[in-house]
Amino acid sequence: MNENDLCGISVVSYAVGRAFSNPVSNLLNILSATYGDTYVIIGAQGQTHFQKLNDSVHICAFPYQPESTLIMKILRHGILQLNLSIKLFLRRKCFQDVIFFMVFPPILPMLTAKLCNKKIYWLLSAEIRLSSNGTSSEKLAAVLSKICYNLCNNIILYSPALISEWNLEPYRHKILIAHEHFLNFETFTVTTPLPDRPPLIGYIGRLSGEKGVQHFAQALPAILGDREDLRVLIGGDGQLKDSIVATLQEEGLTDRVDLPGWISHDDLPNYLNQIRLLVLPSYTEGLPNIMLEAMACGTPVLATPVGAIPDVIIDGKTGFIMENNSPECIAENVARALASPDLEEIAEAGRRFVEENFSFESTVARWKEVLEEI
Repeated sequence: MNENDLCGISVVSYAVGRAFSNPVSNLLNILSATYGDTYVIIGAQGQTHFQKLNDSVHICAFPYQPESTLIMKILRHGILQLNLSIKLFLRRKCFQDVIFFMVFPPILPMLTAKLCNKKIYWLLSAEIRLSSNGTSSEKLAAVLSKICYNLCNNIILYSPALISEWNLEPYRHKILIAHEHFLNFETFTVTTPLPDRPPLIGYIGRLSGEKGVQHFAQALPAILGDREDLRVLIGGDGQLKDSIVATLQEEGLTDRVDLPGWISHDDLPNYLNQIRLLVLPSYTEGLPNIMLEAMACGTPVLATPVGAIPDVIIDGKTGFIMENNSPECIAENVARALASPDLEEIAEAGRRFVEENFSFESTVARWKEVLEEI
């Protein structure tokens, strides 16, 4: 594909709530800078908020509310995919290419795009749990994902490491590497030098099982036992909030742990500039934006080696890597990181790495390279 041949593109996504609005905004800004007219068809949780989009982005949004029970989830997904398919068909003359930016296999809208003779790309931001022996939803996802992998022209991943980690070896010939991550370095910057920050460590993100935050909470008695001055921030919301509160109450740690709830993107730099170490004990990741934002603010990050994290964090160089997310391992590595004599140098090296590799210009340039390969 030559740059002169670029025409409109459509981005199809769903369930855009607070956590996903910024990644979608980033992708839309990148594509509009590359393609020009970008048409967004999206199902949104509540009111949809996007960050500073230009006039070449055209949004078609309709309400979508996820359900808790399996039957209602399937019904809601069916209705959602039917709506996406109809709107995709009605706008088919506006674009030639379609990027699906979602995790659950978009079988109906992808079939619609195929029937309309569109080029189809699936940008995967998280692992699809595929198990023929797992839950009913995992079995369904396993079947539908294989169909979608074969329907799409290309699969776009954040890192080559995800090919094996997410069991995508059979589709290696279709895989392209790009990400939608870029930062505003006027917003995410160092306002409080690391030595001037209070003795505070933290986790910021969804309070859900795949993030490993429950293990972080369980590690706190060992972390705080020998550090009477140390405090903890757990920012975010999710289904594990009540169990985390219960753990803190059982251990008598509620007065040393702040739980501010969801932290808005506008407030995030202020929080990150108060933290001496951000802990990300995830089971699975794509490329976590909070990691990049923390590093840009001069905050060292301790994380598990999952997803594209090892592409960014080199242990003892640009951050810290822990072998696993058991409470014991988290506690040992928090102590190791805080005691590192090179902590300031590591934080500075991480900040430089992010500034060099995650600017808007470098991300757009990578997408142009990817599109030229197609």
